[in-house]
Amino acid sequence: MKKTLLKNAKLVNEGQIIEGDLLIEGSRISRIDTEISDDTAEVIDLEAKLLLPGIIDDQVHFREPGLTHKGSIATESRAAVAGGITSFMEQPNTVPQTTTREKLEAKFGMAAESSFANYSFPFGCTNDNLEELKLLDKKACSGVKMFLGSSTGNMLVDDEEVIERIFSNTELVICAHCEDETTIRNNLAHYQSIYGDDIPVELHPKIRSEEACYLSSSRAVELARQTGARLHVFHLSTGKETGLFNHDLPLQQKKITAEVCIHHLWFSDADYLEQGTKIKWNPAVKTAADRAQLWEALLDDRIDVVATDHAPHTLEEKAGVYTKAPSGGPLVQHALPAMLENYHNGKISLERIVEKMCHNPAILFDVSGRGFLREGYYADLAVVDLDATWAVNKGNILYKCGWSPFEGVSFKSGITHTFVNGHLAYENGILSEKRNAMRLTFDRD
Repeated sequence: MKKTLLKNAKLVNEGQIIEGDLLIEGSRISRIDTEISDDTAEVIDLEAKLLLPGIIDDQVHFREPGLTHKGSIATESRAAVAGGITSFMEQPNTVPQTTTREKLEAKFGMAAESSFANYSFPFGCTNDNLEELKLLDKKACSGVKMFLGSSTGNMLVDDEEVIERIFSNTELVICAHCEDETTIRNNLAHYQSIYGDDIPVELHPKIRSEEACYLSSSRAVELARQTGARLHVFHLSTGKETGLFNHDLPLQQKKITAEVCIHHLWFSDADYLEQGTKIKWNPAVKTAADRAQLWEALLDDRIDVVATDHAPHTLEEKAGVYTKAPSGGPLVQHALPAMLENYHNGKISLERIVEKMCHNPAILFDVSGRGFLREGYYADLAVVDLDATWAVNKGNILYKCGWSPFEGVSFKSGITHTFVNGHLAYENGILSEKRNAMRLTFDRD
């Protein structure tokens, strides 16, 4: 069994930063201590770099099957690993959609053959697959996904009776995209009457508005309270929505939780003039005041998780007029560097970054043996050099789509090593061709 000894690290874990060593045996962390010696291990001196648990990204769109001109499980998981993300949960709005148990298992088969990071896939809810959902093994996947607002693909669940029945008939985490479809359609019709299809992109947050988000998320939260469902609201984008969530309970006791994504923490509506449709997301990037309130809620624990909603499209697709340009953008390679930039700017501590991106996704989804630096856990690890300044450019972007909304940004910190189940999958700009990923498992009774 191969051993790797990581020496002289600053381990960021469970609210502390501790100087020490970490020994990997096979796929697991076998020992953590202030001083470890092992003559049979390969030694890597981290020279006081940060050692983090690998990030668990609970929301990505890797576009396979059916949309692989934009990205694939192989290409996007490689980019994720370069960004310190060692596990992902990929969403069901592919072609075909992951809305039956058979299609779900087929997707697991694809990932087993091609993924460079650990993987799971939520089951996709529709207006007519409740009976299939009832037969789903609660240990089979990360959870279930409901689109309560339309997005890429046609998976909108808009039958109120069906929504209530789904909430009442699963113990799994219900991950919800919350935007009110009627409000969006009315807003879109209004602006189309003025501009036709070539609506200025800066009006995107007026179309996919605060009202649309709050109407949908507040309904979902109320229904979860009524039914006792386990609800996780994806990608909050408004300050108003943050008032729906509780910070008085520890995460393990929460039934209703929330996530914020990198782009809603980084960009504001002032950026549409420069970035255009590159920052067209659903839900929309909104005001600087919304962004500030999202940060406040993240830091006081109303928001529990930071994710990416990585959703690549080609530049050609993005260059279309407003009504044709799809929403979404690539983020997995740059998510951790962006959060570390916020650490340098004094917005968030290193310990809290690890809590929101590593520990909390593991707790929230009952992920087995990952998300923490603990003896016996899988050796999913990210090494960070806080002083490794670098700039995002076409030459170092790994997404299949070949672009990033962060192009031209200089980050103060970079990922130097990523381990996936004990295997050194990324080192100083070089990705290993060996795949060592595993299907995520879940600790559920």
